[in-house]
Amino acid sequence: MFYHFLYPLHDSNSIFNVFKYITLRSMMAFFIACIVSIVWGKYFIDFMRKKQFGQVIREDGPKSHLKKAGTPTMGGIFLLGSVFIASFLTGNFFSAPFTACVAIGISYFLLGYLDDYLKVLKGNTKGVSGKFKLLWQYVTALLVLYFLVKGEYIDTKLYFPFLKNSYFDLGTFYLFFGATVIVGSSNAVNLTDGLDGLAIGPVITSALCLLLLSYIAGHKALSSYLYIPYVVGSGEVSIILSSVIGAGVGFLWYNFYPALVFMGDVGSLSLGGILGISALMSKNSLLFVIIGGVFVIESLSVIIQVFFFKTTGKRIFKMAPIHHHFELCGWPETKVIVRFWIISLLLAIIALATLKLR
Repeated sequence: MFYHFLYPLHDSNSIFNVFKYITLRSMMAFFIACIVSIVWGKYFIDFMRKKQFGQVIREDGPKSHLKKAGTPTMGGIFLLGSVFIASFLTGNFFSAPFTACVAIGISYFLLGYLDDYLKVLKGNTKGVSGKFKLLWQYVTALLVLYFLVKGEYIDTKLYFPFLKNSYFDLGTFYLFFGATVIVGSSNAVNLTDGLDGLAIGPVITSALCLLLLSYIAGHKALSSYLYIPYVVGSGEVSIILSSVIGAGVGFLWYNFYPALVFMGDVGSLSLGGILGISALMSKNSLLFVIIGGVFVIESLSVIIQVFFFKTTGKRIFKMAPIHHHFELCGWPETKVIVRFWIISLLLAIIALATLKLR
């Protein structure tokens, strides 16, 4: 809104020229999202407590989690609500990459809300079926990517990290590859969201890393200097990622151990989707494996556990995802959380350091 309504006034007063700059609008998005999240979060938690809409805890999980039963959930409503408010106020909706991120975020938000609504408000422990979830996620991702490729906002080249100007053109298959990145990221964040503050920490560090990469990819001089593919308009993705970071900080105000509210699928599915599409917009989908390494590890632990159990009847981990394994090994919940945060931060730094290896 600021860009569309205030920047055009620069012809009459040069002070409005500042709303053209992505850096300023990114900072504004961060502070708006953070403040809205903290303020809104308080009222949301009070409302959920009064309505007694609380989290249902798995009986087969760590026994220490049973005391969390009844803690308000669906905190992703005020988290993502803050992201969308800040993005609406500071974003440029003429930018296709920005609009694509918003579209993915809203679609996955609705899917997550439906799932949480059925589980929490309607008492349906299964929620939305896994097949329906995947169908919704893939259809949304394919439609958004088709629009981007058809409009030539992005190409179908898959760029390899660590190598200068090295890529492979996937052609039409890029749509399915990109959709898998988005869907995989969405579900990986969802799997990670199992301890107080565990998911939102790596989401913030991943979003910060992708923010820098998106800004560089949208800056012709910087992208040329660092040998990153130049993507017109990808700098605007920084706006929604700044909003995610700000809202994430505000959410962490209530979600840190002991959590006053849980994120729910409404938050984790949409945040993961936004991270996935952001990685594609900056042409760093393969580097995203390092950036979101914590999410990758969590997902792999589930895949390995299921595969190994079905083939041998035995388990590799005491429980999957892997954060529960460490809990059952005797690690306090806070130790698991902070160590996963540290790993996420180190991986983000490593990913950024690779820019000079090209």
